[in-house]
Amino acid sequence: MSSSENITVTDRGSGKDKDHKDDGDKKEGGGGFIDKVKDFIHDIGEKIEETIGFGKPTADVSGIHIPHISLHRADLVVDVLIKNPNPVPIPLVDIDYLIDSDGRKLVSGLIPDAGTIHAHGEETVKIPVSLVFDDIKNTYKDIQPGSIIPYLVRVVLLVDVPIIGRIKIPLEKDGEIPIPYKPDVDVEKIKFHRFSFEETTATLHLKLENKNDFDLGLNMLEYEMWLGDDSIASAELTETAKIEKQGITRMQVPFSFRPKDFGGAVWDMIRGRGTGYTIKGKIDVDTPFGNMKLPISKEGGTTRLKKDDDNDDDERMLTEITTPIEMLLLLNIQVFKIPKQRECVGVVHLCA
Repeated sequence: MSSSENITVTDRGSGKDKDHKDDGDKKEGGGGFIDKVKDFIHDIGEKIEETIGFGKPTADVSGIHIPHISLHRADLVVDVLIKNPNPVPIPLVDIDYLIDSDGRKLVSGLIPDAGTIHAHGEETVKIPVSLVFDDIKNTYKDIQPGSIIPYLVRVVLLVDVPIIGRIKIPLEKDGEIPIPYKPDVDVEKIKFHRFSFEETTATLHLKLENKNDFDLGLNMLEYEMWLGDDSIASAELTETAKIEKQGITRMQVPFSFRPKDFGGAVWDMIRGRGTGYTIKGKIDVDTPFGNMKLPISKEGGTTRLKKDDDNDDDERMLTEITTPIEMLLLLNIQVFKIPKQRECVGVVHLCA
């Protein structure tokens, strides 16, 4: 139910009216003087209502938007369209709202003095709501990151209509919302195309794993990679790709760096000794629920250099190099100044 159906009329007064009515019943017997007066006023009110044109307002949940969603929270806006058929403005006294999932409360609130609906007009009232995912996951342990959960929005409008009195308008609308989970990123290997002290060019082979129950449409990838304590590459890529739900996509990212500017981590990698790597960044993705910016990170991986003609499954390591001269000879980089420097091509494989 997204539109008003069960409108109820409430008294403006307090509980004292009921006490007075009871007293009147006792004094006047079965009919009651107060009842007769109220019936008379009600009849007069209906005649005035028919003459002047007073009527009950209607309302409808016209839409639910998600302007912002991240790993931590989702901001929702519930649009409620209210129509006032009366010749005078009517005040919107209160808005009472509740969002639940399978009968479990996610968030609730009350908005007092929510505005005025113009005479013979209509207004779209926006109800802002925030869902904090950590609170939801801590309260309901069975709600897992990456899942999609159903929700039901319940709204009760309290409006004050002249002649008629205060009216409660209940509304409902359902939908779905995700509990996002950040993708996993791994560096499968680094393939060197040209190796020299002045400039080394290579391709970073990345694997992105989507652990959500919904597709991710990749718009942008921003990353920075470290070998040990040395930052060897950073870039922002606008390559588009689709990462299906619970699926994997692979990307090839070209980069270049100057080995002579870095410390021992790069040289340990070249000598065949493992060195730790770290990659951090974020991705900009489109989802069925709107745009998201999700972080990516991987720490603790280990790199090694393999010969270019080795197979990917070959576990043979390069012979350990103990001197700079041996390292230069292995890389086919000549020590002496020769007009044309020879190049070395290789692949760095990574293991978690």
